[in-house]
Parts: sequence; structure tokens; C-alpha cells
Amino acid sequence: MPTELDRAVTSPVERVARVLAGHALSQNAEGDVQSAGEAVDALWGEYADAALAVLKTLREPSAAMLAVGDAEVWDRMIRAAIEDETIAD
Repeated sequence: MPTELDRAVTSPVERVARVLAGHALSQNAEGDVQSAGEAVDALWGEYADAALAVLKTLREPSAAMLAVGDAEVWDRMIRAAIEDETIAD
């Protein structure tokens, strides 16, 4: 029996921006903040443009992605994430 996929509460741009902020700030990655959660909460918006650029790059799936999924569905989903963000601006 197929299981239902988890549904995100935040936008793809926010989630990617939070990852980028965490990577830049946390001492577990490139930063020097021991516990970066609050800093990420405060600063993720500064990474939104970079996150949008990442999503735009993902419009073109790799050969491995195409081998296991539907390219048209992927394209529509990524474009919807981009359009959702750019319409909000």
C-alpha cells in the first residue's frame, strides 16, 4: 500500500535558504556558530535570492533523475515553486 508523502509547510525557497544559511553559519559546516538555529531563523531571508537561483538550476533534471521519474512532472513542480516565489515578490 503506497504511503502519503509528507507535505512541507514552508516554501521551497525558504527551505533551501534555511539550509544555505545554516551551512554558512553553523560550526558543523563553514560557520562558527555553535547552535545556529536562532541565527538561521533571523537571517534565512538574506539567502532567498541564492535559494531561488538553486531552484532555477534544478529545472533541468540529470540523467539519473530522468531514469527514475517523469520529466514533465518534475518541470511543472520546479516551475511552480519558482513562480510561487516570484509572484509573491
